Amino acid sequence: MFRIGHGYDVHRFADGRKLILGGVEIPHTMGLLGHSDADVLVHAVMDAILGALALGDIGHLFPDTDDAYKGADSMKLLAEVCRVIDEKGYGIGNIDATVIAQSPKLAPFIISMRRNIAAVCGCDVSQVSVKATTEEKLGFTGEKLGMSAHSVVLLVKKSRE
Repeated sequence: MFRIGHGYDVHRFADGRKLILGGVEIPHTMGLLGHSDADVLVHAVMDAILGALALGDIGHLFPDTDDAYKGADSMKLLAEVCRVIDEKGYGIGNIDATVIAQSPKLAPFIISMRRNIAAVCGCDVSQVSVKATTEEKLGFTGEKLGMSAHSVVLLVKKSRE
């Protein structure tokens, strides 16, 4: 049995914050504003996984009203989401994610993001795709006000041996 989920997240840029994407610190003049580390890529992946399992979104599992998640490392939150996948008897078939940002250029960091996500999700890096694109200077991402990310996830029911 297969389950497919789609995730979307968006965060605005803010001074005085680190820019973290896929668990990688990216050199940039600003970071993303959020209750946690605001890793927009990982948030979209988590939402896709939770959506595939009809478990809502990350706000249900990790509410921004709970100080326990203030400044949280999104990779640790992803590990918890992956524990839930396993508990439900599923594994990652594949993850396909796209970060939308006018700047900075993300190509040099893509393989590290893929490796980080794969390691936490317990799958091979070949099962994780991360892409980056701009919106040709249109909209809030094009105006460098923030970043967004989309993710699609295929979950596969584990066989019972």
